[in-house]
Amino acid sequence: MMDSHDRSHRAEESTGRSPEAAAPPTPGNRLPAPRIARTILIAALLGYTLLTTTSILTAGVSPTAEATGLLLLLPITALQLLHSTPGNNQASPPRTRLTLVLQALLTYLPLVIFHAYWETMAGYLAGSLLLLLPPRVAWPLYATVGLSMLIPPLLTGHPLLHGIYLTHTTLLTGLVLYGLTRLAHLTTHLHTTRGELARQAVTGERLRFARDLHDILGFSLSAITRKSELIDQLIPTHPDRAMQEVDEVLALAGQSLADVRKAASGYRAISLQQEIRTAQSMLHAADIHVHIGIELPTVAPHIDTALATTLREAVTNLLRHGNATRCRITAVHRDGVVRLLIENDGADPAYHNPASHSGNGLDNLQARMTAIGGRLETGHGGDGTFRLLAEAPAKPSESPAEPMGASVPAPVGRPRMS
Repeated sequence: MMDSHDRSHRAEESTGRSPEAAAPPTPGNRLPAPRIARTILIAALLGYTLLTTTSILTAGVSPTAEATGLLLLLPITALQLLHSTPGNNQASPPRTRLTLVLQALLTYLPLVIFHAYWETMAGYLAGSLLLLLPPRVAWPLYATVGLSMLIPPLLTGHPLLHGIYLTHTTLLTGLVLYGLTRLAHLTTHLHTTRGELARQAVTGERLRFARDLHDILGFSLSAITRKSELIDQLIPTHPDRAMQEVDEVLALAGQSLADVRKAASGYRAISLQQEIRTAQSMLHAADIHVHIGIELPTVAPHIDTALATTLREAVTNLLRHGNATRCRITAVHRDGVVRLLIENDGADPAYHNPASHSGNGLDNLQARMTAIGGRLETGHGGDGTFRLLAEAPAKPSESPAEPMGASVPAPVGRPRMS
């Protein structure tokens, strides 16, 4: 099962596709809410068309005029459906002008025959203007279309009040169609955005897990490797010491397994002070002279975890990419800021790992420190030293613990080096 998963992952990498790319997003109009909004809009359009159809059939005009009016309803309704389609407001200006002019002709020419019975179609035109044109142009034209409905009643001898009614109906119809169309568009956009946010959340969780796994296993495997090499050297001459190292390797392996499980469950708190003790033991196993200085109160768990992870990565890089003989680790609290400083010799400024997957630990640390409002600085000295400084705002609890002394006891059974 793992083999098939690995083959699938390698196939995705070889084709340049990610898991997200392999699963295209569901179009917004296939989701329930956007589909309902679109259905309401179409129902409103068809309702207005049916209302005009009824008005034509009861207008008392000739059968030829009735047939002409019913035929004209088809293209004007189709145009309105086109104008209400999501994304149609991004159409080219020539196409927009053409469809609006055509809709205006289909709106005003039939008024000569049907007079007030065609007023709903003017509402269609008013809504299309709001949907397709920039606001500074659309709203004046919208008002013009509404006011133009004052003219037909005056030409047919109807009172002015009837023209006011037609104007009100036209403007209201335009607003209703504009509002329903915008609602359908916004609902679709909302669901599309929600899908994108969900995919981003999944991607972020994958990155978090990859970062945690890198930080956990990079440190633990380096420690286990170093201690295993030491055990191999100690077995012939110091079997008791070798057994102590075996116990520490087993403890490291167990802690690594526990950390991986915590990372998979989404939360993994690490203690900086405990990590300093572990780092000291590992550096001693590598015959590196260690000096420890700690003066810390209790800090917030997420600050403690970020700094402990920084220490892990720094020590891992020290063992993998350098030839150190001395290392200084200092963790202090000054002026509301926690500062973690790691300095070691034996660093090669020109070192570059040619492997294609050589890791991105410092980038991970920079992201972690930025996320908690801190910063990370690294640099090489002229004498072959490497310096890493991590700073983060301290947020002590209500009852901070007393600062620790300036040193951490060495592991039992091992002389302390300072």
